[in-house]
Amino acid sequence: MLDKVLFISDDGNSLVGNPFIEGAKVIATSLGEIKGEKIIVFKYKAKTRYHRKKGHRQIYTRFSIKEIISPGGEHGT
Repeated sequence: MLDKVLFISDDGNSLVGNPFIEGAKVIATSLGEIKGEKIIVFKYKAKTRYHRKKGHRQIYTRFSIKEIISPGGEHGT
């Protein structure tokens, strides 16, 4: 359950938080973790024979949103 909701819009009605909407919740399920694109970090100093090459792949978690619950208890999708 995710409870930090910034904005809800439903059929033209919108609710904006300051910074979050108190009492609003998002029900979601995790679809697992995936890796992002590889980023190459290369350090180099001229005339000193110094170089370092590293790679990095960030891990992200994928979610599937099931429903959004407004502060009044209204269910939306």
